[in-house]
Order: sequence, then structure tokens, then C-alpha cells
Amino acid sequence: MGATPMARHPKTQTKTQKTPAQTLNHQQIWGALDRLAARAGLSPSGLAKRSGLDPTTFNKSKRVTAKGRERWPSTESVAKALAAANHSIEGFVELISDGARCGRSVPLIALAQAAHRAHFDEGGHPAGKGWSEMALPSCDGGQCFALEISGDALKPAYRSGDIILVSLGAPIRRGDRVVVKTREGEMVVEELKRRSAKAIELASPTSARPDRTLAAGDVEWMARIVWVRH
Repeated sequence: MGATPMARHPKTQTKTQKTPAQTLNHQQIWGALDRLAARAGLSPSGLAKRSGLDPTTFNKSKRVTAKGRERWPSTESVAKALAAANHSIEGFVELISDGARCGRSVPLIALAQAAHRAHFDEGGHPAGKGWSEMALPSCDGGQCFALEISGDALKPAYRSGDIILVSLGAPIRRGDRVVVKTREGEMVVEELKRRSAKAIELASPTSARPDRTLAAGDVEWMARIVWVRH
């Protein structure tokens, strides 16, 4: 009898796994526009205005619809913003990449300069010129900014050169350290002792200054300090 022919098994082909291409997302494009505005010393609304657009074009409230659908900036508005900030498209791509690497950048200004009314809008958000930019830990959307301490008035709690990250959206509890902006234009760093509908009691973070009580109507805004870099 002849030998039984051996069955031939088909060769197994190894499929090469393709790495999915990285795509641009909603948060990255708006984050890059925020960083573009900060580098130009402007708020998002200030950048829109300088670009010849409606001042609300780049506002946070315009980025998502009432039904939760994401809104994207148009190519025309991005082009106008780049021209207004004297920034190249290549530089804008870098701003997108910076956001992916660093997580978030926030506007930064010296605490001694921050009391000037032109540096904040009515809601306490950074506005106007004089701001630089700094990469910091993740924070809540556009609700954060950073202040650099100058001088020794806040020692030992804070020293000259320290940077504090301030969040307008973080809940404030008794004992939290806060930045308070008064309607008279004063900006102070304090510790919240007690808050009622009529008054805010503040404790000084240093023994060199007495505690104080402010009428609630005298306070323009108050925000919590959520991070410190010594």
C-alpha cells in the first residue's frame, strides 16, 4: 500500500496591529485657544474682541449647548484669533500638544499686581494684559488661575516666589485658605473662619496681621487656594 499523503496545514498569518491615530478632541482645541489668549495677555473674550469677533465667541458658556452637545470653534474664528495674537498655525499646534503633555496651563500674575481692577472681570476670571502662563496640576476647566507671592508679608504661610493655584469653582469650607477680592479693589489671602449671609469672618495666615470681618456686600468674590508651589 502506498503511503498516506500528509495533510498540509495552511500557514498562519500574523496580523500586524495598527496603532490607532490620535485625533483632535474638543477639550484640546479649546484649551489651545485659552493658552493662545493667555500668551497674548488676554482673556478668551478679549481675544475674540481683538479678532473682530463677537466677544462671547470663545466664552466657556458657548462651548457646550444647553442639551450637552459640544460646540467647536470654526476654522475662520481660529484663523482670526491666530492673526490677532500674531501666532502661526504651527505654534497653535504646539499649544495643542502642550495641553496633551501638561494636562493644563493656567494664567499667572503676581499677587501684588492682581488687585488692579483691569486684571479680572466681574466674575473673578482673569482678563486684560499682564498675565503669563504656567503649567500646573489639573484644575476645573477655566475656573483656575495662579498668583505669585511677592515680599514677606505672608510669612511663614507663604514666602516670596511661592505660587498659589486658585479655583473659583472649588467649594469653600471653614478653615480653607482663600483669596478675597473686595469691592474697594483690595485683594488679600486669608483663612475662612465663618461665613453667613451678612458677613465673612477671616483669620490671617500670619500673626503679623489681625483677623478681620467683612460685610458680605463688600466682597466682590472669594476663591479657594487649592495648591501651592513653594
